[in-house]
Amino acid sequence: MSARWATFDCYGTLVDWPGGVSGTLQRLWPDADGDALLAAYMRLEPEVQEGRGIPYREVMAETMARVAEELGLTVPEGESHALTEALPSWRVFPDVPSALSELRDRGWKLAILSNTDADLLEASIASIGVEIDERVVASDIGSYKPAFGHWETFFRRTDAERTRHAHVAASLFHDIEPCAKLGLPAVWIDRLGETSMVPRSATLPDLSELPPTLDRLVPD
Repeated sequence: MSARWATFDCYGTLVDWPGGVSGTLQRLWPDADGDALLAAYMRLEPEVQEGRGIPYREVMAETMARVAEELGLTVPEGESHALTEALPSWRVFPDVPSALSELRDRGWKLAILSNTDADLLEASIASIGVEIDERVVASDIGSYKPAFGHWETFFRRTDAERTRHAHVAASLFHDIEPCAKLGLPAVWIDRLGETSMVPRSATLPDLSELPPTLDRLVPD
């Protein structure tokens, strides 16, 4: 029987992307409203990504500049790539390493489909400390999720069977909604206690119960 594949978004799902972005922006502008900074960044970044294949480090720099312009702030000299420089140090959620290790022990192959650059993702994978079998990054394929390019590239590279695959992600916009459109099983990692009517196969608050959940979705 063919391998079972679990694909993951990385930032927000495995690595604390909101905390990392927020912490960096607050360091640059300590007197600004932290919630407003993060909300503006999260709203503007997809606009910068849409229809473009520029490196993610340029996406982050351009988005941060737009945040500053919108909120009447100035990017400090020498800090235009502050987010890129900080990203490799962003924390891995504590439930992640053990869950991914258990999935490997249960025979799952693991892939990460990420809206980032290869070197940045590699730094985060090193922090996670679990072997990853395949990586698809936006800067290599010239498109950003929620476009379908990450999934199309994954299936082309691996020859994975769609009936032996599930996707795991925290972002409704970037991951769960496109999986619904593609007819792919998806597990929503709802770390913020949100609600949504977007179709998915399961919802979990973190990855601690992910291995048995995926085993139920794709029995060996």
